[in-house]
This record gives sequence, C-alpha cells and structure tokens, in this order.
Amino acid sequence: METSKETVKDVVSGNDQHDGHQAPGEHDGHGHVGHVHGAIAPRRPTRDQLQHIQGWGADLDRKDRPGVPMERTPPRFINAPEHDPVPQQQHVEVLVSTERPGRTPLFGSAQPPSGLSGMIRRGAFKLSENDVRHWLLLILADRVNVVEGIGQDLAQGRIPNVLGEMGIKAELKHNPAGLAKKVAIGAAVIGAAVYLMKRRGDDEDDERARYRYHRDRYR
Repeated sequence: METSKETVKDVVSGNDQHDGHQAPGEHDGHGHVGHVHGAIAPRRPTRDQLQHIQGWGADLDRKDRPGVPMERTPPRFINAPEHDPVPQQQHVEVLVSTERPGRTPLFGSAQPPSGLSGMIRRGAFKLSENDVRHWLLLILADRVNVVEGIGQDLAQGRIPNVLGEMGIKAELKHNPAGLAKKVAIGAAVIGAAVYLMKRRGDDEDDERARYRYHRDRYR
C-alpha cells in the first residue's frame, strides 16, 4: 500500500506541533505522549512515580550523603601538574605488551615473573593481545603459579590449607549440592581423559604388535 507524500507530510507536521503545555516525551494527562520528529521520545519518570522503589532517593537530602560536609559545590579545583609525573624506578622485570611502546609511569612490581610460570608469561607477552594464545598462556601461567606456591610453602616447612584457600570447606557447608555436582563433573572429565589416553595406548600397542607380526612373518 503506497502512502502519498501529502499524508506523510501531515503526520510529521502533526507530530512536531505542541500545544505549549506538553513537553516532548511527556504525558499530557490524557494518556498521550509527546512526539519528536515522528518518533516517541523517551519519558523520564518523576520522583512521585519512583517512590514505590524501596530505598530510592535515600541520598536526596544532603544531610544523608556520606560525602557531606566534605562534598563541595562547586567541587574543589585541583591544579593539574605542568609536567608528566616522575616515572617509577624499575627494580624487577616488568612484562610489557607488544602494543605498548614502553612502560607506564606506574606499574606493579610485587610479583615479578619467576620460575616456570614466569617463562610462560614471557612467552605470552611476545604475542599480541588480540591473539587468543596470549590470554590462554596467561591463564595457564596462573595455574602453574598456584602449584609453584604450594611447592614453596612445603619447602619452607608450611603446610598450605588448599581446601580452605579453594573455598571447598565453605562450599561444603553452605552449598553441598553444588560442590557434589562440581566433583561429579570433574570426576567425569578426568575419567574420560584417562579412558581416552588408555585407549590410545592400547591402540598403539596393537599397532606395534601387528607390525612385529608382519615383520617376522615375511622375514
């Protein structure tokens, strides 16, 4: 069905007209909403319409705001430094992304890369951040670092609380069904991996046995 240009013009013209009492996007009290260029404009709810929400408007009164009286209007003007901040001195190895030409003025130095996990992280930072291998290697390095931490604890004569640090004790107390589900899924995955590895080993043994049979038969 075709619409004439005059009809479209009349609709747009009617939407752009207001009676002077109704703002675009607001109700006129009769269930009608103002229009802007032929489209319904979003309407912002009033305070009265939001009063039914529990806790809404709790900070409307300045006396109830945690930042008062420290809060100021207008806010304090902080003079920006004229020069760049003094760069942090580097005392440990810092890995930098290939997308970044140099180190940032401030960087973390509490846990520099070390051991096997550090080698994996160095390899990850040789790859671009848009390469999925970059992130997979970093995840692997985190897992390896957990095992390294357990080894360090044992070497220093401390027995790590693995169950507590993994949250297993808390989950056993508060979410036993979820913990049982995770254990079942983990056991199934490990069982499937062991089965596939064993099956692969059996196939290789059968292949070697067939090779020796044919070799000895036609010797």
